[in-house]
Amino acid sequence: MQEKSFLNHPIVEESFSIIDQEVGQHNLSLLEYQIARRVIHSTADFEFISLLKFSPNSIDIGINALKNKTPIITDVTMVKQGIINLVSKTFNNPIITAIEKAPHALLGKTRTETGLLECYQQYPQGIYVIGNAPTALVALCQQIKAKKLKPSLIIGVPVGFVSVLESKKMLAQIDVPQIRVEGRKGGSSVAAAIINALLILAWENNP
Repeated sequence: MQEKSFLNHPIVEESFSIIDQEVGQHNLSLLEYQIARRVIHSTADFEFISLLKFSPNSIDIGINALKNKTPIITDVTMVKQGIINLVSKTFNNPIITAIEKAPHALLGKTRTETGLLECYQQYPQGIYVIGNAPTALVALCQQIKAKKLKPSLIIGVPVGFVSVLESKKMLAQIDVPQIRVEGRKGGSSVAAAIINALLILAWENNP
């Protein structure tokens, strides 16, 4: 069960051992648990064992997309900063941050939402990682419904109180590979942890 890799610090391995002991029995698959364990490590919140939801084959699809150097689109800079080090050590995927693409917001939209819409026009098949902005996740879901162009994977884990539950419900109803967190919890650290876990799985399974 241990996730051995040159990418893991010994303290991380020790933390994983503690998490394994405290989690005990669970209903996740081996790969799902490796992602959940890294999220727990970044948050110290064991509730993510039950909050994380995976669409069929989403992990394998995400691994293959990372290996193919598919661009990673994050909603905010914090997510980018949380993954850039590991991305550079593995597959060196392009990382594009939605809020950095939009110096000014379109009328009635946030900057992150505006930038996300621009990213979708350029990278419809990218890996989308939403950890902070539910409006960006809503906009992405609406574009997918309208244009039928599916991203390789959506990680939908915005945190908060306004539009968060609605955005996650909208994502759950779309037929697209996805990893999401139900409820109000989530955040940039959770989003980064999921991508980093996928990067390690991809690297360790890279021929």
